[in-house]
Amino acid sequence: MTAIWRKELQAYFFTPVAYVFMGVFLLLASLFFYLLILAQRSSDLLTFLRYMSYLWMLLSPVLTMRLMAEERQKRTDQLLMTSPVSVTGIVLGKYLAALTVLLATVLLTLVYVAVVARYGAAYPGELLTGYLGFILQGCAFVAIDLLVSALVRSPIVAATAAFGVNFALWMMDLATLFAPEWLSGILRFVSLYSRNEPFLMGQLSWAGVFYDLSVIAAALLTAVWAQDRRRRA
Repeated sequence: MTAIWRKELQAYFFTPVAYVFMGVFLLLASLFFYLLILAQRSSDLLTFLRYMSYLWMLLSPVLTMRLMAEERQKRTDQLLMTSPVSVTGIVLGKYLAALTVLLATVLLTLVYVAVVARYGAAYPGELLTGYLGFILQGCAFVAIDLLVSALVRSPIVAATAAFGVNFALWMMDLATLFAPEWLSGILRFVSLYSRNEPFLMGQLSWAGVFYDLSVIAAALLTAVWAQDRRRRA
């Protein structure tokens, strides 16, 4: 698994993928920071994180599009499957490489926190809770989009399909505003956005943590099953 992680991490930085992801993410985050914090003379970093959470929907397909689909496109998947690394190790190694880039990008956003702490008021407890929810939500999106990449044959198709899935999850969250009460309750229960709400209010939600981890585990296990089934075929 470590070898897969190292290989994929090198691939991220030897190609434009990591730089595109990090550059676009930080560019949009800087725009949000200016509009929500600097222009408003505000120190409300939790609202800033709320808007930044929508970047996972837009950009996590960039991280995952080539992880599994490119192997099939280049016909290197069979070679990979016959390597000493287990299918679980392959999927986890690729997932952890994507998370390394994700966490490095999130780490860079602490510059915004430092600016607010220097010139305004920053509350460590609220920020730690907000960032925990923000990171867990990003990890869940990456796991879902990795599963999409494992089911298709082309990185472009993987990116398009993953964005479609992410957009559907966002629309499902919006539907809670208009759906009947019984349906709205179900949609809120399964929504990655609704589950993140307590964190964005500075409240640690163990139910939210468990839900995000369950989504991650379910997506990765399904990706392992799909790859294992392909190997046996």
